[in-house]
Amino acid sequence: MNRRTALAGVVALATGLALAGCSTSDSAPRLKVTGAFMPQPVGDMAAGFLVVKNDGGTSDRLTSVTSPLSDDVTIHETKNQAMRMVKSFEVPAGGELDLERGGNHIMFMKLKQRPEQGEKVSIELHFEKADPIKVDLPVKETTYNPKKQ
Repeated sequence: MNRRTALAGVVALATGLALAGCSTSDSAPRLKVTGAFMPQPVGDMAAGFLVVKNDGGTSDRLTSVTSPLSDDVTIHETKNQAMRMVKSFEVPAGGELDLERGGNHIMFMKLKQRPEQGEKVSIELHFEKADPIKVDLPVKETTYNPKKQ
C-alpha cells in the first residue's frame, strides 16, 4: 500500500469518527408535554400540573416557567408533605418529569385574574438545553385529579 492511499484511509476514518461524534439525533433531549392542567383557583394562587417526556438520549432540566397569568411563577417540590421552591427539575434521558397533585408542581402567585373552568392558561416551559415549549393548561374543576378518573 502506498503512502497516499494509507493517508487517505486515515483521513476518511478520522472524518467518519468525527461525524459520528457530532450526531445529535439520539443524544439531544427530545421533549414533549402531556397531561397538562390547572385546577380552578379559589384564591390569588394556582398550581399547574403536567408531564414532560424525554425521548432523547440526554437529560435536560426544567429551569423556569413563565405565564401572562402571573409575574411570579415558580417550580416547587414536595417532600415529607412540605413544599419548597427549587431552581430546576431533571428531565431524565428516556424518562419523564411528572408534575402532579401531592408532588412536584408549578406554582402561580399573585394571579392577574382568576381563570374559570373550561378556559386555558398559557405557559412557557424553559429548559437548560432544549428550546422553550409553549403549553396551554386547561382549567379543570378545583378537585380534578387525573389519577382518580
